[in-house]
Amino acid sequence: MDNHSYNFPSDCTPLTNCKSARKPAGSTVVNMGNAGKSPPRDYLLWSLCNTLYVNFCCLGFMALIYSIKARDQKTQGNLQLAQECSDKAKWYNILAAGWNMLIPLLALVILVLLLIHLGSSQGSFDFLGEDGLKNFFKLFSW
Repeated sequence: MDNHSYNFPSDCTPLTNCKSARKPAGSTVVNMGNAGKSPPRDYLLWSLCNTLYVNFCCLGFMALIYSIKARDQKTQGNLQLAQECSDKAKWYNILAAGWNMLIPLLALVILVLLLIHLGSSQGSFDFLGEDGLKNFFKLFSW
């Protein structure tokens, strides 16, 4: 390409400071999209904890997948899809946390009921005494 095909002002050449070609500064408008709304949460830490603990029916794993999807969509700027994935991750986390609390609670209730039953039976705690073990096994025979 020939340089004569370009029309540069006499005081403005490439790679130099061109003062005459500058335009006066005008106002610049930047569209921020959802300026009033906060971006959707991704619940990634909560999902990770639910995935590592008990993880009944893979609910914690599903929450982790939707959390990662929500974070990806948030970084890509698709806030509507990020909000949908965030809502799904939240509900999977709630279900997983409910199951994670229910299983130890049921184990505790069964243990308490077993101790109450054994405490009401005669000779149930006398394992080292005479016929203690035989009486203990008699509790579980029908």
